[in-house]
Amino acid sequence: MTGAFDDLLAANERYAADFQLAGFDGFAHAGVGLVTCMDSRIDPLGLLGLRPGDAKMVRNPGGRVTHQALLALILGVNLLKVERILVIPHTRCAMASATEAELRARVGEASGQDASWETFGAIADQESQLRDDVTRVRTHPLIPDSVAVGGFLYDVDTGRLRQIV
Repeated sequence: MTGAFDDLLAANERYAADFQLAGFDGFAHAGVGLVTCMDSRIDPLGLLGLRPGDAKMVRNPGGRVTHQALLALILGVNLLKVERILVIPHTRCAMASATEAELRARVGEASGQDASWETFGAIADQESQLRDDVTRVRTHPLIPDSVAVGGFLYDVDTGRLRQIV
């Protein structure tokens, strides 16, 4: 694997040569926390008009409020000045366009390994799941009622957000 990352390391050298983010304190300066999908079509800061340092972000398959995502939100709210939370799944998401069995089969085929034992988190009804995830955040005892929590669907074809919850 020698050389597999050379292009990225070279890009990092160019980035570091003009690095302007030194000295940030780690707080969410716009008071924003967000959970979204790992999909590369999503630019979380750009779609909200934010810049580095403005928000705390969690990305995972499907943009779900998993246990780890919830822990990050709790820390963000209580220690890092997050005052508003957005949960943002997106249209044409692989996690919402396949069943758990289909995802297991596809991963098994791609990896050449048995994936029947793994749970990937397929989403049968994206809007219903989004409502459940927002409720999970809103009702957590370590996230105060003063924190605004909303659920939005991002359209990967138009760049627009539509509030669901």
